[in-house]
Amino acid sequence: MHAYRSHTCADLTKSNVGETVRLAGWVHRIRDHGGVLFIDLRDHYGVTQVLCDPDSPVFSEVEKLRSEYCIRIDGNVKARDESLINPKIPTGEIEVFIRDLEVLGGVDGELPLIVFGDQEYPEETRLRYRYLDLRREAMQANMTLRSDVVASMRRRMWDIGFREYQTPIITASSPEGARDFLVPSRLHPGKFYALPQAPQQFKQLIMVSGFDKYFQIAPCFRDEDPRADRSPTDFYQLDMEMSFVEQQDVFDTIQPVISGIFEEFGGGRKVDADWPQISFRDAALWYGTDKPDLRNPIKMQDVSTHFRGSGFAIFAKLLEHEGNEVRAIPAPTGGSRKFCDRMNAFAQKEGLPGMGYIFWRDQGEGMEAAGPLAKNIGPERTEAIRQQLGLDVGDAAFFLGGKPQAFEKVAGKARDVIGEELGLTEKDRFAFAWIVDFPMYEADEETGRVDFSHNPFSMPQGGLEALSGNPLDVLGYQYDLSCNGYELVSGAIRNHKLDIMIKAFELAGYDEAEVRKRFGGMVNAFQYGAPPHGGCAAGIDRIVMLLADTANIREVIMFPMNQRAEDLMMNAPSDPTSDQLMELGLRVIPQE
Repeated sequence: MHAYRSHTCADLTKSNVGETVRLAGWVHRIRDHGGVLFIDLRDHYGVTQVLCDPDSPVFSEVEKLRSEYCIRIDGNVKARDESLINPKIPTGEIEVFIRDLEVLGGVDGELPLIVFGDQEYPEETRLRYRYLDLRREAMQANMTLRSDVVASMRRRMWDIGFREYQTPIITASSPEGARDFLVPSRLHPGKFYALPQAPQQFKQLIMVSGFDKYFQIAPCFRDEDPRADRSPTDFYQLDMEMSFVEQQDVFDTIQPVISGIFEEFGGGRKVDADWPQISFRDAALWYGTDKPDLRNPIKMQDVSTHFRGSGFAIFAKLLEHEGNEVRAIPAPTGGSRKFCDRMNAFAQKEGLPGMGYIFWRDQGEGMEAAGPLAKNIGPERTEAIRQQLGLDVGDAAFFLGGKPQAFEKVAGKARDVIGEELGLTEKDRFAFAWIVDFPMYEADEETGRVDFSHNPFSMPQGGLEALSGNPLDVLGYQYDLSCNGYELVSGAIRNHKLDIMIKAFELAGYDEAEVRKRFGGMVNAFQYGAPPHGGCAAGIDRIVMLLADTANIREVIMFPMNQRAEDLMMNAPSDPTSDQLMELGLRVIPQE
């Protein structure tokens, strides 16, 4: 017999009754029923009930066991009494009577967290003792799901003619929109490598090298502020690139891969087949975000016309200034003063003075518009608003005014809250949308300095000619895929023409010498017959997070950092030794 096990803890069935078997795993739970000890023995695959009574030669040793001891047992498979069968587990018809026991790994002291059950523990505790946290059933399921998703992605990419190529982990710094992690060079004192924010330049160079179709399950490193849906240090993405393609070709290639993953692992939830293409401008107007949750049917609208010169002085005066707008958030079935007051309080918590509102009610002799705004602008304007928004009795609308960039984010949050509270957001569904036509550039509000707003290596729509006008009017062949309020995929058709690339960077403040210095590899490569190419990258952590139905990305990463970008288990980041610093020619300046 094998030294540790003849079967896993999910293998044994009624067909094994009478056999002598060997199992190994962890003591999940112990129950004492009148001198008979029942143990749920757990391994990665499942649970088997094992038992021991005073007739067993190792009864005294079994009595000493505690939760999470790692043990090996030998025993006889018995059928459970009919009344004691557990149909919820594969081994529920049998139990194993222990004849021999070996403790493979004991437990020293109290457990910092209990594996059995679903107790809640602070995140700091869970991350410090992650090896215990990962033993829990939900975490085992999440990590198995993640592994299966990655395997399925690989198969699907190979099936459509892509090959996987690896790109370097140590490279040069590149402006990808976040801070680099820098790595000092021992052989070149005073110089630094960078961990790649993405394999961006390398995958483009693979296309220039003539490989046509590339993909990789790629680790990416970004020194970012943490969020619930973003790791502060590293993440993995399904990275892909293709030659001789336009934007639609990329969409048509990646959509079956992503939708197939969600159909395979979505647990029966509906996966939308229709993926609309929405411009960045329209997404901001309709949803207040470039990653809209389309399970919520609410679409915001510009209703400025109805407030110009109206009796509501706040909005009327706002609209006298160029660039200001008034937008409405329709709220079907939200037509009660109580709900409207609640949403007004929500806006105040978000830092706004409040949200104006109108709600429509039946007064017996017909519909009436109610609320402070309705009184100020009169029945004619309120009726025009109602008709534009397609609302009826029992519905409401909320209003925000000013410069859109100042209130869009709050408007988007309010739309989400309204959809949730009124039961309009459809659960058990994955709703996708391509967001397209991103602006290539943005201007800093304080300095006015123009910089890239998205991927700097994207092809501007209109090519070189488009770059001769106002940079803020230039759109790029850039696109994101959103699903249920999260950005899952980001990509672009790349700028493969050297003259356009140099001009594009010039508008963002990089002269030609700087471009040639920082991106010498790509600059040189583009001089030797670069093909048109494009691609995208899908965030694996975020995809698994949605499939696992959790809002925290750390639930689907094996060993994540905490909110302060610390690894509490491995004590990272840590202080370097004096010898390490000396070897690298570095000195740490103490923080005041």
